[in-house]
Amino acid sequence: MSELSQQLTDDMKTAMREKNSVALTTIRMLKAAVKNAAIEKGGADAELTDPEVMAVIRKEVKKRQDAIAQYEDAGRPELAEKEKEEIDVLQAYLPTPLSADELAKMVDEAIAEVGATSKKEMGQVMKVLQEKTEGRADGKALSQAVMAKLS
Repeated sequence: MSELSQQLTDDMKTAMREKNSVALTTIRMLKAAVKNAAIEKGGADAELTDPEVMAVIRKEVKKRQDAIAQYEDAGRPELAEKEKEEIDVLQAYLPTPLSADELAKMVDEAIAEVGATSKKEMGQVMKVLQEKTEGRADGKALSQAVMAKLS
């Protein structure tokens, strides 16, 4: 079992003891999503690595961000607030995001490493950059930063 999966189990037990219903339901949903991803990957006995678990967590955060936008558009702030609380629980399992300065520096390094001069090499730059950032930056933010530098 990966460290992150074990931490989820431990935190779920803690949330049960503390009667923290938001954390408990969020972690249960996350554990179900992780298990479903593992089953898709390799059957009932498969387990995910920590990077794969982080990818599932990011996917769950994205789902909630989309839901918040829909709830706010529909005039349901109480439901949007619930989703924000769930995002807070989920983000505790993700590494701290890169600052704008760190991101800009990494983009410059990746462009120099690949030797990119135009948008045609963006794919190569993105591959290097995603390996370096290790999930600490959103893919959309990465591509926007690379596009700005290569234009």
